[in-house]
Amino acid sequence: MASSSGSVAAVDLGATSGRVIVGHVDTDGVRMEHVARFPNGPVTLHEHDRDALHWDVVELYRQVTVGLRDAVARHPDIASIGIDSWAVDYGLLRDGRLLGLPYAYRDERHERGVAEVHARMDAAELYRRNGLQHLPFNTLFQWAADPAVGGADRALLVPDLLGYWLTGVEAAERTNASTTGALNATTRGWDPALRAAAGLPAGLLPTLRDPGDRLGPLLPSVADLVGARTGRHSAPVTLVGSHDTASAVVAVPATEPDFAYISSGTWSLVGVELDAPVLSDAARDANCTNEGGVDGRVRFLKNVSGLWLLSESVRTWERGGASIDLEALIASAAAVTTPVTVFDPADESFTPPGDMPTRIAAWCSARGLPAPTTRAEFVRSILESLAAAYASTLRTITEVTGKDIRVVHVVGGGSQNRLLCQLTADRTGLPVLAGPVEATALGNVLVQARAAGLAGLGGASLEALRSIVARTVEPVRYSPTAPSRAEPDRTNVRSHA
Repeated sequence: MASSSGSVAAVDLGATSGRVIVGHVDTDGVRMEHVARFPNGPVTLHEHDRDALHWDVVELYRQVTVGLRDAVARHPDIASIGIDSWAVDYGLLRDGRLLGLPYAYRDERHERGVAEVHARMDAAELYRRNGLQHLPFNTLFQWAADPAVGGADRALLVPDLLGYWLTGVEAAERTNASTTGALNATTRGWDPALRAAAGLPAGLLPTLRDPGDRLGPLLPSVADLVGARTGRHSAPVTLVGSHDTASAVVAVPATEPDFAYISSGTWSLVGVELDAPVLSDAARDANCTNEGGVDGRVRFLKNVSGLWLLSESVRTWERGGASIDLEALIASAAAVTTPVTVFDPADESFTPPGDMPTRIAAWCSARGLPAPTTRAEFVRSILESLAAAYASTLRTITEVTGKDIRVVHVVGGGSQNRLLCQLTADRTGLPVLAGPVEATALGNVLVQARAAGLAGLGGASLEALRSIVARTVEPVRYSPTAPSRAEPDRTNVRSHA
């Protein structure tokens, strides 16, 4: 019999930090309990004639087990554990052993991989098969540029690698696998021609599994490490939408089908949910992507640069000795009345870490445009540019898919940025509903809860899961106004549902 309530542990890993959160699920909704938070970020290591960016995934795993130990100590009856992370990056294994620290997607080595893949398969055929937006760090290009691939017998994306270390089971969760470029967008299976285009040896890619599948119980040594029970009463690792955006889209509190979403964080993922991929020439020309969603849905979207631009700017100013109060800085940006330059946040000069204000000024100067001069103007320029990119992307998606969009849901950390949300409403001309902030962890928790049959959720539809989110959170509504001059409408969204 399904339990009327219960708790699960969500491991949510981002490119700048990781968290372990316990989600308590009952018929009234979901309550999130933060158990652990720890830093994450690429590490620069010298190799041969250059500096390379890697993830210290071993330390990441250690922090995850420490967080799970705290979670189990507080709640010994945890029913499941689920892991999500950023996409595209992977670890290589040989006989179960990790072959070096994984490269970070912002490392520049992947550029030569693009040329190698395109020499074997042109861009049009790539898109017809995998439906992915061209990004030079797509896993397919990374694999083609990685000489260590030839010495490996398994490649596991980051959440799959951590799942393997927890359970000893090798698998590829399908939503994250869809971001690699090796998955066929129509069949939803590994595509032999795509694998060959990257020069991947046969057998390198593991068996595909779906969100909600049980990966396996914790290894006895891991269960002992985190203080968990073993045997048939142990909490299994359950696969969720392990690409963090796939989990975030589960937790969009949509009450109508004609919605768009912006999963706003380091990156902004701007898109709609479809039942089937769109692989047309128009979709390819627009550089839109078809990624897998939970329950076989398609996340049709574009990757747009996100609050990385702002966070890197703040880091630059702090390295220069400034003490930055981000909330006050955003308030100052909202008070800027003079026009600021809207730049292209997708320009490749903004991809690597470093001095973002100098790069923005250089971008403006190269085009004869006025550059921001104060910190408030830089912030206003960044947020105006992001909002303009969101609006342009949504117009393109509407044209390519024919989908009617009546409301935009902003979820993730960016939903707390009131100025960005208002500018997005102004530039799209659509109401923006902001929240939940914890969308990724919420989606992770709900997929686990459904798999475990908690709170009567066994077999629940995606729409039923979203209705739980809508009952749990109260999004803030931002109505379109004259740009930059109105305060957000804080009407409780649920009263207008």
